Amino acid sequence: MSPRAAVGGGAVVVLAVDGPAGRALADDLAREGVGILALIPAASLAELAADSLLGADSADLQSRLEQAQVVLLDASRETLDARVVALCDRLGIRIVPRCATPEDERLAAAFGLAGPVVPDDDPSVVAEALRAHPVRPVAEEEAPRSGPRVIAVWGAAGAPGRSTVAIGLAAELARGGGRIALVDADSHAPSLALALGLADEAPGFAAACRQAELGTLTTSELTRIAAPVSVPGGTIDVLTGINRPSRWPELGQKRVAGALEVCRAWADHTVVDVSASLERDEEIVSDVMDGPRRNAATLATLREADLVVAVAAADPLGISRFLRGYSELRAAVGATPVAVVVNRLRTGALGIDARGQVRRTLERFAGIRDVWFVPADGRAADAALLTARPIADAAPRSALTQAMRRFVGEAVVRL
Repeated sequence: MSPRAAVGGGAVVVLAVDGPAGRALADDLAREGVGILALIPAASLAELAADSLLGADSADLQSRLEQAQVVLLDASRETLDARVVALCDRLGIRIVPRCATPEDERLAAAFGLAGPVVPDDDPSVVAEALRAHPVRPVAEEEAPRSGPRVIAVWGAAGAPGRSTVAIGLAAELARGGGRIALVDADSHAPSLALALGLADEAPGFAAACRQAELGTLTTSELTRIAAPVSVPGGTIDVLTGINRPSRWPELGQKRVAGALEVCRAWADHTVVDVSASLERDEEIVSDVMDGPRRNAATLATLREADLVVAVAAADPLGISRFLRGYSELRAAVGATPVAVVVNRLRTGALGIDARGQVRRTLERFAGIRDVWFVPADGRAADAALLTARPIADAAPRSALTQAMRRFVGEAVVRL
């Protein structure tokens, strides 16, 4: 029998309950026929989710959780947050919250955790809560989702078409099924809501960031605040950006990182549109060490990303700006893969063999050998703007749509 198989009609349980109460509860549940896999401190899951549990302790706890079906958790703001929920979601573990106060019950409800128990409950009641709705056996679980989970779309200053590429990328990924999220994290000039005909007064990404800071952001809450946009073959869940640039302090570094962590558990792929600016100058002019930073959302997204799509405009000025910003980008993302997309390719701005000239320039001055090109297609772009729809919907047979499809197949899906 596998470790995750039900024991005596019950479930394999990890108890995250502190002190003598945890040991007494473990004995009581064992008498009720519940298989107790481990008894751990209540804060252990939060420490593991935050990567602050080190060495052998982390490996041992991870191994035990992989064998469990249910975790009974003493719920509080110190032990239950978005990262804990995301960790258990990834491992296929159901959380049964043990709530000592009404505040703890409200916290559990905010994360969508049903069936809470209280310390005074009879062990038989707790055992029934643990046995209810067991998770599916491992053999029936879905195959792990492949490919980059968080994709940041960046481009140098000068409007090279970041948002157009981000929307096109999300639309093509949606053709493969699954949940695709599109996030506007641009703290300077957010535009996804306008480009897609959505109300920019919606809660959007700023609301997700606020809840992430409070530890109350869940996958169900992301579904509630996202705006669905239908595209050929699927749907994109859009988290719109701030509706005024002055609201940029709402997109703080920790908030953005926390929100994107929950997005990993929510969507198969999350495409994030960020601003061009990568400067850290605010740290020089401010004596407040933990103060807000204008470019924090961009830098946090780039650090969290599994893939960065770097967009350059196919003209002399656009390529020059891209080369100047590319070194800063590489310094910000480290070893994260970067796929370069040259947008609006046309012969008028670069002369004969525009594609070859761009390739040679990028390789000579930045060592970039793999480049994907998106042609200038004014008619398709205008149709998308006129109808406030993705280009894949407004002009499904356009050269621009075909180029984005080729890029997704060659540079994104294969990762």
